[in-house]
Amino acid sequence: MRRLILFSALLFTSPFAVAQAEESPPPVEVIDDSVQPQVTIRQNEKGEIVEEHRVNGKLYQITITPESGAPYTLIDRTGDGNFIPTDAPGSPGLSVPMWVIGTF
Repeated sequence: MRRLILFSALLFTSPFAVAQAEESPPPVEVIDDSVQPQVTIRQNEKGEIVEEHRVNGKLYQITITPESGAPYTLIDRTGDGNFIPTDAPGSPGLSVPMWVIGTF
């Protein structure tokens, strides 16, 4: 009789123990302060506000806000120093409308 009680106790408690082990929260990721982006904001001679975004001292994004007009962003996607607008052809942020004009 003791074996039956012990077996049934082990049988019913083991799935709960496994479920509790699976529900543990993921470990907290520690972010290094040196990897945080640094933003430098300045005004150029044309009166535009220029924001330079850097990580580890490497410039990867420039956001320009003119005195009149919409702001635009230049991004260095490959790291070679060539900045392209985010809405340039071939950039992933570009949304090209595709309408069916007619079918034959």
